[in-house]
Amino acid sequence: MTLYDALVFIHIFSAILGMGPGMVMTAVVTLSKPATMTELRHSFKVRNSLHIFTMVGGTLLLVTGLWMGALNPFWFRQGWYIVSLVLFLVALVMGPVVLSPRSKPIKQLFVDVEGDEIPQVYYDLSKELFFYERIINVIFLIIIALMILKPF
Repeated sequence: MTLYDALVFIHIFSAILGMGPGMVMTAVVTLSKPATMTELRHSFKVRNSLHIFTMVGGTLLLVTGLWMGALNPFWFRQGWYIVSLVLFLVALVMGPVVLSPRSKPIKQLFVDVEGDEIPQVYYDLSKELFFYERIINVIFLIIIALMILKPF
């Protein structure tokens, strides 16, 4: 196995490790349909656990992808590679710039809300947060399609 082959192997496993959990983070909360604050807090704990896999996998994806590009510099002239890299960086930046400010008020609700009734404000906040998470998921699906098809 060459270094390049090892990087491809790690890159593919990183995609599974990072993107798989990332794709279901929203579903963990929305499909479980939490009816109480206790259930909602638990759903978000599970989300946070999945987020660790997403961060590790995403970091490995970026590192191995750039390393493979360094080993094959012609990739930096391939449209699919450049577009994938730009989209990945856009999705990466969306975390702290778009998602974090929208998740902080929800996390604060978990501290502030007493009792087990989910306040209406949560639904408004989560609707916006999950909208942007779905956009990021679509970006990652486009990246995966570009990696597989290499259309240009």
